[in-house]
Amino acid sequence: MAHERAPLSAESVLAFSADAIVAVDTEFRVVLWNPAAERMFGWSAEDLVGRPPPIIPDELLAEHHAVLERVRTGGPLSIVSRRQRRDGTLVDVRIDTSCLFDDSGHATGWVSVLHTHEDTAGAGGPLQAHMTERARLVRRLTDVVADINADLDLCAVLDRIAHSLTELTGADAGGFVLIEDDRLHLVSLTQLSDHLRGYSAPLESSLFGELLRSGKTVLLATDETRSLDDLIWADLDGLHTIALGVSNVQGRPYGALYALYSRRKVGHLELELLELLAAHAGSALANAMAYQEMVRQRAYEHAVVDSSADGIAVLDRAGRVRKWNRSAAELTGYSATDVAGRLPPFPLPASVDGHIKHRLDNGRWLEILVTDIPATAERVVDFRDITEAKELEEQKDLFLATAGHELRTPITVIQGLAGTLIQRWGRLGEGARRNAVDTIADRARTLAELVENLLLGSHAGNGDLKVNRGPFDPARLLRANALAFEGFSDRHTLRLEVPDDLPEADGDPMATEVIVDHLLENAFKYSPEGGRVVLRARAQNGEVVVTVEDEGIGITPGDEERIFGRFAQGEAGDRRRFGGIGLGLYIVRRLARAQGGDVTAHALERGTRMRFTLQSADGVMADSPAETADPRR
Repeated sequence: MAHERAPLSAESVLAFSADAIVAVDTEFRVVLWNPAAERMFGWSAEDLVGRPPPIIPDELLAEHHAVLERVRTGGPLSIVSRRQRRDGTLVDVRIDTSCLFDDSGHATGWVSVLHTHEDTAGAGGPLQAHMTERARLVRRLTDVVADINADLDLCAVLDRIAHSLTELTGADAGGFVLIEDDRLHLVSLTQLSDHLRGYSAPLESSLFGELLRSGKTVLLATDETRSLDDLIWADLDGLHTIALGVSNVQGRPYGALYALYSRRKVGHLELELLELLAAHAGSALANAMAYQEMVRQRAYEHAVVDSSADGIAVLDRAGRVRKWNRSAAELTGYSATDVAGRLPPFPLPASVDGHIKHRLDNGRWLEILVTDIPATAERVVDFRDITEAKELEEQKDLFLATAGHELRTPITVIQGLAGTLIQRWGRLGEGARRNAVDTIADRARTLAELVENLLLGSHAGNGDLKVNRGPFDPARLLRANALAFEGFSDRHTLRLEVPDDLPEADGDPMATEVIVDHLLENAFKYSPEGGRVVLRARAQNGEVVVTVEDEGIGITPGDEERIFGRFAQGEAGDRRRFGGIGLGLYIVRRLARAQGGDVTAHALERGTRMRFTLQSADGVMADSPAETADPRR
C-alpha cells in the first residue's frame, strides 16, 4: 500500500531551515526565532520571544532602524552587515529583510533571513575594512538624518538632503527632483551650476521613469549603455555614472535623489547608502510637508476666525480665555489682553445643545453658543450681536399691541352702530340714522388711513417705496397744506412763512404733500396744550428747505434719530397718550430720501423743529430718470 506524503507545514519549514529566520513586531520585539537562529547566535526562542533581539551592535543600531523604515516603504532589501552572538563574538552576515502586512495593508512587523558571509581574506582583510568604513558612514548617516529632520522648512530640507548626498555616497555632484504631474523638476542641487535649478524634463523618458517602471528603489546607469543627459547633467564634465534612489511620501513616489559620478566609481556600499538616504529623505519631506500643511491650515483658521463677524473665543479646560478674535473685542469692548487667562465676561449655555441671550453692560444683546473639543478639552464659544433683532422683536410686540388697540376702537364703533341700525332702524329717527352713518363713515376713513400707513411702512421696509421725481412749485403746495390745517385746532395758531421767490423743487409733489401733512399733524398732535405752529420754507445751498416748528412736548435729548425708527414714538407712554402705530416718521424719512432729500429732527428750548429738504430743480438735469409709483399706495 502506497503511503501518502504529508504536506510540509510552515512550522516544519522554519524548523528545518538552514538559514536563521527572525521576525519582530512593530515594537521590535521577537515573535519568531527558529532553531537555525538559535544555532547561529546562541539564544533560544524561550530566551528572546517578546523581547528586542540583542544581536545588533550599538554602532549598527541606526543602520538597522534605517533598513526597517526603508523596507516598510520601499520593499525588500538585502544588505551585508555584522551581528553579535551570545558569547560576545561578531559574525558577518547577509540579511534579507521584508515587511509583514495585515489584510488592511498596515505594517505588522518585519522578517529577516540571515546567512553567514565568510571573509575569505581572514581577519583584518577587505571585509573587515569594508565593515569599518560601513560603520563610520552609517554613524554619519544617523547624524545627517537627525540634521535633516530637525528642519521643518521644505526648501531647507531639500537643500540639506542634496548637500549631504556627496558626503555619504562619494558622489561628485547631485540633485533632488520632484514629480509634478507627468514631469520632473530639479528643485535642489549640489556641486552644480545654480542655473540648472528649476529645470524640467518629461518623467516618462527619464531615468526616474525607468526606475519607477522597474518597481525597484535604486537604479545605476552608465554612459557605456545610454545617454545620461535626461536632466541636462552635461554641466558636470566627465559624467560617467548616475545612481538614483526613489523617495516615497505616504507610500507614493514623491521625488528622487540623483548621485552623479565623474571621477569615482560606484560600489555596493554607495548604492545602499543612497537607498537609505532616499528613504530617510521621504520621511523628512513628509514631516516638512505635514508641518507646512499644519501652518497653512492654522493660518487659514486664524484668517477665518479673525475675519468672522461673530465673536469667537476659545476656552481652556478651566474655562479661561485662550483665543479672542477681533469681533469679540468689538462686541464686548474687552480687548484680547483684557480677557486673556480670565473667564469670559458673559455666562455660557448649560450644554452644547442650547443657547442663551445675554445683555451686556453696554446695552448690547448677545446670542451665545458653545461647542466642545473633546480631544483637547477646550470649548469654542460663538456669540453674535442680536441687539437690532431684539429691539425689532420688542418693537413688533409693541406694534402688534398698539395696532390692535388702534384698530379695535374704530372697528368696535362701526360694529356697534351697524348693529344698532340693523336692530332698531325702524325706531330711529332720520337724524339719528344719519348721525350713525356719518360716524361709521368717519371711523371707516380712520381704518383706511391706518391700513394705508401699514402698507407704506411695509413698502418702506422692503425698499420698494418709489416716487415720481420732477420739477414742481413747493410754495403753492405749502400754501395748500397750510390752508387745509387752518381749522385743525382752536388751541393752535398756524403761521406760514414762504418767500415769493422760492425756486421750484425737484421731487414728487404727492409724496411731498404726504410729508408736510404728517409733519403738521405731528406738530398739532404733540402740542396738546396748544401754541404756535410755524411752517417755513427757504432756498439754501441748492436746496429747498422746509421747517415745521411747534411749542409742544419736544424730544428727549438723544432721541433725534430714534424717533425715525419703525414703531417708535417720542416718549414711552406716547402711544396711550397720543395714539398711533409709530410708523409716521419712518415713512416720512424714506419718502424724503426717495426724492433725494431728507428729514431730520431738532430739539428746541420749547418744542421741536422738523427739517425737510429737497433738491432745487435749478441744480438737477432735465433728463433725470423718473420712478413710477404712487407714494400713497
